[in-house]
Amino acid sequence: MLKIAIQKSGRLSDNSFELLKKSGFEFETSKRNLSAKVNNFPLEILFFRTGDIPEIVNDSIVDIGICGENSTIEKISNKSNFIKIIERFDFGKCRLSISAPKKINIENKKIATSYPETLGKYLKKKKIKAEIVKLSGSVEIAPKLKLADAICDLVSTGSTLKINGLIELETILHSNAVLIANKKISEEKKEILDKFLNRIRAVIQAQKYKYILMNAPRSALKNIQKLIPGLKNPTISPLSDSDFVSIASVVEENKFWETIEKLKSCGATGILVLPIEKMIL
Repeated sequence: MLKIAIQKSGRLSDNSFELLKKSGFEFETSKRNLSAKVNNFPLEILFFRTGDIPEIVNDSIVDIGICGENSTIEKISNKSNFIKIIERFDFGKCRLSISAPKKINIENKKIATSYPETLGKYLKKKKIKAEIVKLSGSVEIAPKLKLADAICDLVSTGSTLKINGLIELETILHSNAVLIANKKISEEKKEILDKFLNRIRAVIQAQKYKYILMNAPRSALKNIQKLIPGLKNPTISPLSDSDFVSIASVVEENKFWETIEKLKSCGATGILVLPIEKMIL
């Protein structure tokens, strides 16, 4: 049985649960449970703090885990690690930034952080001398308590910084949620992992596209085909009016409105847009 670690509750938890559910994994959870077995797949889900997940995967307690890339970089930076990133997700976006009550030069200043390894490497790369003050929580209050001149912490919306009177000085790294795996898992578990990846990648791929149906003049077909080639070629069906055809294809989500406007200018009408649940390539 493959074992996966995900965040018990918090920023990444809801998105991780949603991804697993959409991928067809059936399981039940409650606030009291520390684990859950999937009913229709050889997978056990275990719940941990997101910052602990890289070490748990590294130490082979579980085989795979969903966590922030920032946690992965921090936890394994000074270890002979057995972790590899096998998938990056479009959720859990944040950045690790240095912030302070005002614009300052951080040279020879004290910087409080829960990410001393990542910050240390950044300062070394930039040839900046500064004292790192290690804190496990409530980093943003350090300047008010005179524990440090600045902080290095995760920023998502920036609202926490504003509440504490801090401004961002510079960004160290950008981070998304990632799926990490232990490099030493058995061949038997690798087969299960491949099937697991096929399921979640089908969901991830589907989120990047919209399925569209439309009617268009046959004379505009070549121009429309250039706009929506689909995965290979669009599906074209004749209509009772021989001068028109029905076209079915997919459009990338990030180019959706731009493509729709171009299709309309080519004469496409009755454009129907549908979500795609899963896409298997």
